[in-house]
Amino acid sequence: MRGVLTVARWEARKLRSQKRTYLGLGAAVGAPLLFVTALAVRDGAPRHEMFAAALRSTALAIPLILLIFGSIWLFPLIAALVAGDIVASEDSNGTLKTILTRSLGRRQVFWGKAIVAAAYAMLAGVLFVVTAIVAGIFESGFNPLPTLTGGTVSAWTATGLVFLSLAVYMIPLLTIVCIGLLLSTVTRNSAAAVVGTLMFSLLLQLVAVLPGLEGLQPYLLTEQFNAWQVLFAQPIDVGPIVHAAWVCLLYAVPALGAAYWVFMRRDVAGG
Repeated sequence: MRGVLTVARWEARKLRSQKRTYLGLGAAVGAPLLFVTALAVRDGAPRHEMFAAALRSTALAIPLILLIFGSIWLFPLIAALVAGDIVASEDSNGTLKTILTRSLGRRQVFWGKAIVAAAYAMLAGVLFVVTAIVAGIFESGFNPLPTLTGGTVSAWTATGLVFLSLAVYMIPLLTIVCIGLLLSTVTRNSAAAVVGTLMFSLLLQLVAVLPGLEGLQPYLLTEQFNAWQVLFAQPIDVGPIVHAAWVCLLYAVPALGAAYWVFMRRDVAGG
C-alpha cells in the first residue's frame, strides 16, 4: 500500500504542473458561477426541470439543477481529461519505460494512477457543489428546499442531502474514470482516450433517446447519474441507488480489469 501511495504522490505532483488539470477544475468552478450570474441578470428559470421553481428562493436548488445538466458532457469531460491522459501521456513523453523499470512494481504504478484519477474527479465534484451553493447564497439565499413530493426540508438538512447526492453521483462518474483509464492504457494516445471517453458517454445518451430502445435505459451508465434524485422524495427509496451501483459495477469492473491486464503486460522495451 505504501508503494501505491508513493505513486499517487508522484502523480499528484505531475497533475499540479499540467494545464489540463486546471482546465477541468476551472470548468467545475466556472460553470456554477456562470449559471448564477445568468440567474442574477435575467428573469425566469429553466422550465420543466426539477427544482427549477426553487431556484430563486434557495441556493440549494442550484447545485441540483446543475448536476442534472452536468451529466450530459461537463463531468464526463472533466473525468476524461485526467483519466484519459494519466497513462497515455507517459507513452507520448517516452517516460513509461523509466517508470516501469523503477523499484516499484507495475501493480503499484497502476493503482497509484487510478487513485489519482478518481481523486481528481471527486475534487472537481466537491468544488462544483461548493461553488454553486456559495455563489447561489448571494442570489437566492440559504433557505429551506422543497422536495419532489411536495414537502420541505430545512436548509441544513438539504445541504447534507446535496452532498449525499454528490456521493451517489460519483458512482457513475468514477465508472467513467475507469473507462478513461482503459482507453488511456489501450490507445496510448491522450487525445484519443479523452475524446473516446467523452464520445462513449454521449453515445449512451443517444441510445437512451432512440425509439425502440427504451428497455435498455435502466442499464445505461448515463442513466445512473439520476439515481440521487430519490433522496429528495419522501419517503426515500434507496432502490434506484442500489440499482445504479450494481449497473455501474457492470461497466467499471470489466473496464478497470482490462486496463489492469493490459498495463501489466505492457511491453517495456517498446515503451
